[in-house]
Amino acid sequence: MKKRTTGAAALAATSALLLVGCSADAGSGSLENGDRKDVTIAVFNGWDEGIAASELWKAILTEEGYDVELEYADVAPVYSGLTTDDYDVTLDTWLPTTHQDYIEQYGDDLVDLGAWNEDAKLTIAVNEDAPIDSLAELAANADAFDNRLVGIEPGSGLNRVTTEDVIPAYGLDDMEYLTSSTPAMLAELTAATDAGENIAVTLWRPHWAYDAFPLKDLEDPEGMLGDAEGIHAFGGKSFEEDFPTLSGWLQDFRMDSDLLFSLENAMFNESDADDYGPVVEQWISENQEWVDSLTS
Repeated sequence: MKKRTTGAAALAATSALLLVGCSADAGSGSLENGDRKDVTIAVFNGWDEGIAASELWKAILTEEGYDVELEYADVAPVYSGLTTDDYDVTLDTWLPTTHQDYIEQYGDDLVDLGAWNEDAKLTIAVNEDAPIDSLAELAANADAFDNRLVGIEPGSGLNRVTTEDVIPAYGLDDMEYLTSSTPAMLAELTAATDAGENIAVTLWRPHWAYDAFPLKDLEDPEGMLGDAEGIHAFGGKSFEEDFPTLSGWLQDFRMDSDLLFSLENAMFNESDADDYGPVVEQWISENQEWVDSLTS
């Protein structure tokens, strides 16, 4: 991959070497581009798009000479940890709605590096050849879907929105609404697809299911599922100072949904490996030109 180097960056690197001498500490060394060498990316537990993006950037930055650590944590501790530089950056902040409370609480000590995907959204999805295109048509065509809507975990935000908003707004009270778990929903989706049957499921974008199955989102004319959100990278309070080049790369980072779906599908569906590294490396090799553009 190409390494972006400027005269100012080279001067910064030279100054750093003069300060620390030939025995620079491995945990705070400088690269030629002026960035600190070690970077810790905080990853939200269970958020697949953030895991995928973080593993992608880990591979890219390792190739560029960084020492990259991914640390998994729940959402609230991540934002608190960014303000104290326990973490350097996280790639999975949904705005303007999902994580807004955390940004209002901690935002003065964070830096918004911008949205790298603009399509994050709660959805009700059906098979691509289903006889309807809108949630407004679902109640009248419930028999075509075996009178079932298949959901995910009862405690999820998507379940709350479906139960409190979607079902009453579209008159779906007479349909059987099944809730259990995301894996159970995906098993139902797989079985229906294999059998060539119609199915309606609660889902969200981005998700690898959109790459693995022929799906379409039902239109939501009443707006019960909310608008699309952006997925932002957020750095800690010292991020831009410690990582001027990486900050620029992340500010320029854009990943469309089709690319993201394919990476998630490779990691979470097509592979059973616990180590995502080889899967990501293979995916990078298949998308090399685009990956190279992220640091050029």
